[in-house]
Amino acid sequence: MTIAYACLLFMGLFPYVAAGIAKKGFENYDNSMPRQWLAKQTGFRARANAAQANLFESLPLFFAAVIIASINNAPQTRIDLLALGFVAARIAFLICYLADWPTTRTIVWSIGLICVIAIFCQI
Repeated sequence: MTIAYACLLFMGLFPYVAAGIAKKGFENYDNSMPRQWLAKQTGFRARANAAQANLFESLPLFFAAVIIASINNAPQTRIDLLALGFVAARIAFLICYLADWPTTRTIVWSIGLICVIAIFCQI
């Protein structure tokens, strides 16, 4: 398994970390209507839920970039480094979301997007 493929696996699971944070403690949690319960949350729970959605939204383009670059025999070292950069940016993104640092969050979100675009440019 390449480093980039390991990053795909990690990122496929990472949004669930944000989901777990959003549901932390399960105060008055209603498992029969979890989305409605989450929609009523505020503070870090609401931010973690929003981060979860954004993390899921970022997956298709990242997955496509890595897989297409790999299929086209782009330099594996570059794909690996850029995939690691994306992962680092998305971890920082979640931290910034939870800490309520919107400007920094936007910067690290942009870095992640740049990493994905750079992977595509390796093709």
